[in-house]
Amino acid sequence: MSLHTKYPAIADLKTRARRRIPHFVWEYLDSATGMEATLRRNRTGLDQVLLNPSILHGEFAPDLTTTLLGQTHPLPIGIAPVGMSGLIWPGAEQMLARTAAAQNIPYTLSTVASQLPEDVGPHAGQHAWFQLYPPRDPGIRDSILQRAKASGFTTLVLTVDVPVASRRERQTRGGLTNPPKLTPRLALQAAQCPAWLNGIRKTGMPRLRLMESYSENRSALPSNQHIGYLLRTSPDWDYFKALRRVWDGPLIVKGVLRPADAARLADEGADAIWVSNHAGRQFDGAPATIDVLPDMRAETTLPIIFDSGIEGGLDVLRALALGADFVMLGRAFHYGLGALGEPGAAHVLDILRQDMISNMGQIGAKTLGAVRDCLRHTQ
Repeated sequence: MSLHTKYPAIADLKTRARRRIPHFVWEYLDSATGMEATLRRNRTGLDQVLLNPSILHGEFAPDLTTTLLGQTHPLPIGIAPVGMSGLIWPGAEQMLARTAAAQNIPYTLSTVASQLPEDVGPHAGQHAWFQLYPPRDPGIRDSILQRAKASGFTTLVLTVDVPVASRRERQTRGGLTNPPKLTPRLALQAAQCPAWLNGIRKTGMPRLRLMESYSENRSALPSNQHIGYLLRTSPDWDYFKALRRVWDGPLIVKGVLRPADAARLADEGADAIWVSNHAGRQFDGAPATIDVLPDMRAETTLPIIFDSGIEGGLDVLRALALGADFVMLGRAFHYGLGALGEPGAAHVLDILRQDMISNMGQIGAKTLGAVRDCLRHTQ
């Protein structure tokens, strides 16, 4: 029986992953913040984007290739950064890096990953991106950048939508601490998920290894924070300008929701804009990312990367129709890992690929650029 027969949609992988991941880890992966209204808005907003079906367009094989930042990819899809991936599934960072390299798509390693850049970079291939939570100390900043570049990461992603820690109440109720510890309550949950637990026994409980290498101060922090908060700052425009001076590769700014900010970022030297509301994990009063995308597209000629709420290939096409050039997913790939281990990440990509092909056939779009012509304007 093929994987597409058993798990035809990302939702099927999500269902299986929930059974194989301890509850406290699941709450970390699947939750948002507040009442999770922004999470729901992301889904509602995507559902409201309609594309016109086409008739009598004959047979064709859609071309899914795209170019971003001078690099050609077989899909307009990459793997977004997720902090503490190795908690969600043991060995996740290397697994996802290998999947990305095999598929010739970008993989983005988080500053707060459970593995070091030196351990992940060699697996990530030629499209290795490094996501930076901005350190307060310029010396630490420059050291991290040097280590990332030496490890093979060619593109830097500055995250700007985490000026302070969000509350993430559901995650807190789940009992996760920083660093993670198996209390009796959590150990009981882990015991019910033997595949996850066996993996953790091999890798050890995940830690924020990169951050720990710059700080020995591991005093107790609130459960919604981690050691990275002892080192990071809330960046301003001067911080971005300084970062642009010291990083000589492509620089992407992630977490942009205001069109005016996109325009200024172009003037200040950003190479791409990443439109994101952090999948609802930071601020519960944010608009759906898809709702701000048209105004962002109208404001800048820079490449636009999109995330938040993507659950299938049709959602990818919706984002492209409204002006995105590339789409990143984080949770979906971890659902795949939780469900099937490393093969699950590749299966997520195949689900997205096949879904895009099917839906492009319905709307008669032979290329990704043609998808925008199929947008149904309702206003």
